Amino acid sequence: VQLQASGGGLVQAGGSLRLSCAASGFTLDNYAMGWFRQAPGKEREAVSAISPSADATYIADSLEGRASISSDNAKTTVYFQMNNLKPEDTAIYYCVAQGPLRHGTWYVTTEYEWNIWGKGTLVTVSS
Repeated sequence: VQLQASGGGLVQAGGSLRLSCAASGFTLDNYAMGWFRQAPGKEREAVSAISPSADATYIADSLEGRASISSDNAKTTVYFQMNNLKPEDTAIYYCVAQGPLRHGTWYVTTEYEWNIWGKGTLVTVSS
């Protein structure tokens, strides 16, 4: 059971990036998926999440209107699109999964509920 994140890199302010997270060893049928980030000197925070059926999504206030999350039909990959990036978006972004869910209940911002973590991918936004 693994998560592989990709798509990070260096981008100028105002630019866009799409992060991908591929799940291996399981499908997303009964897993919520999400992204956390940790900026230098700051605590890790949840920035996005999507339910197993993709009918519910979460975007942190700091990215509201600039980001979206989606999953593919095969339910093995989750995408996190970020637009109009700002220097304060610079962080290591971690793909996470929560599950298998019981009764469809999942928790967005409670870090310990996310039980599968991928290696982070660095996003650097230059001013």
